[in-house]
Amino acid sequence: MSTAYVVVTVVTAVANLAAAGVDYARSRWVLANMAKYGLPASWIVPLGVIKTAGALGLLAGLVVPWLGEAAAVGLVLYFVGAVGVVARARQWRDLPYPAAFLGLAVASLVLA
Repeated sequence: MSTAYVVVTVVTAVANLAAAGVDYARSRWVLANMAKYGLPASWIVPLGVIKTAGALGLLAGLVVPWLGEAAAVGLVLYFVGAVGVVARARQWRDLPYPAAFLGLAVASLVLA
């Protein structure tokens, strides 16, 4: 297990836990963005749960490698979907946010 893998995985997990925390807090800016993208506000907590599960799976993967790989795949798929939702809504200025998370998830998967 390389140092780069551990660092990228921990950064990815922390970023996703922070994003999930914002979801659980039902932050106004997140709810406003969801409305812009055409997503119902009722999805905010389930989306936070997915981010939390992915983050915890990445951290567990430091001990059980296949679990980390599965979590990284799940986060890649989640953020591909997020990029697609933002692009579909033609909110181009918002694209860097999910793209950055996608990049972290891809890096975690590649380094695994």
